[in-house]
Amino acid sequence: MLELNNVSVTHVQGHNRNTVVHGVDLSVQQGECFGLVGPSGCGKSSLLWVLAGLNPHWEGSINMLDRDLKPGQLFKGDLRREVQMVFQDPYASLHPKHRLRRTLSEPLKKLKVQDIDDRIEQGFKQVGLTSDMIDRYPHQLSGGQRQRVAIVRALLLEPKLLLLDEPTSALDMSVQAEILNLLNDLKDQHQLTMVLVSHDPNTIDYMCDSAVMMKAGRIDQHRRY
Repeated sequence: MLELNNVSVTHVQGHNRNTVVHGVDLSVQQGECFGLVGPSGCGKSSLLWVLAGLNPHWEGSINMLDRDLKPGQLFKGDLRREVQMVFQDPYASLHPKHRLRRTLSEPLKKLKVQDIDDRIEQGFKQVGLTSDMIDRYPHQLSGGQRQRVAIVRALLLEPKLLLLDEPTSALDMSVQAEILNLLNDLKDQHQLTMVLVSHDPNTIDYMCDSAVMMKAGRIDQHRRY
């Protein structure tokens, strides 16, 4: 599903360039949950943003879903739909001034999907949310509820690869377990391949089939899971 060879990632701000990931090699098999674990600032989220098509400033070789990606190019066509991301902060994918129905409907309308309202209701039911929440604003939900909606937003597009950037770190401990169990169930139901970024080794141990430790922008060859 995913193969990286000698991948480096750069942050570009004006004329300043800062390489934050150096020479990463890794592979992710279909149907597995693959973990990137390491302390804050080690480059794991920066690598995930490249895989989501959100940062085109990288070098090396990436094959994703049988497609060779090219540095400097944004995702297009089916790839834009087949790779989805759940962010640490659900506000990153939920418009604060739009009702949830509008936010979730817009990408489906662009894809000319039928029965949009039914799909959204089914998505809410699948993650344990009631249909009356669909017409609320994000601020009217708890943090755990918002993250469930963010998961629905990603799954409505029927992705093949789901990227998870610290999806529970902003939540209370009791809610964290609920979200992780939910993701495990959804992985099995939808036959998803997932890449999970976390600073918490316990989360990685619980969720992932395989994982690597990152340190200072590189995979730590002495710390493998």
